[in-house]
Amino acid sequence: MTTILQVLFVLLGLVAVGSALLVVTTANLVHAALWLVVSLGAVAGVFLLLAAEFVAWVQVLIYVGAVVVLLLFALMLTRAPTGRQPELSTRRSVPAAVVAVLVAALLGTTVVAGFRGARIDLQHAQVGTPQVVGGALFRTWVLPFEVLSVLLLAALVGAIVLSRLRAERGGAD
Repeated sequence: MTTILQVLFVLLGLVAVGSALLVVTTANLVHAALWLVVSLGAVAGVFLLLAAEFVAWVQVLIYVGAVVVLLLFALMLTRAPTGRQPELSTRRSVPAAVVAVLVAALLGTTVVAGFRGARIDLQHAQVGTPQVVGGALFRTWVLPFEVLSVLLLAALVGAIVLSRLRAERGGAD
């Protein structure tokens, strides 16, 4: 028997996957960033359905509120063309799609093989509480998180420097 929770889970999953496909297939960068907001919002909805409210709000605040804004800010600062680019070719889209399907199949096979006999005890687990998430984040994942933040900052600074160099040489629009 299908419950409303299962139906919502499937619908949010379809929205997340569909908008993620639109992120990588749209030719307009601003539209791609907006589809990314939809995809990340659907993932936050899935977290809400899984009773991980803290993780859902972190998803909204950090990814939707900060990363996408940073992406749009970087696009606007670099004066990158945000509309359709007719000179760009899509002749490599078929090989790229084949590689994407093969990588997805390999990843799916690896995850299924790795977690085949694994069982999670949900009777005594504290899934999604701020204490559990904070403990995992600040004990296990603090170094990768900080490295990623420095990498994003370096990418933004590099984009600004490159756009200013181009503007000084007269190559800006």
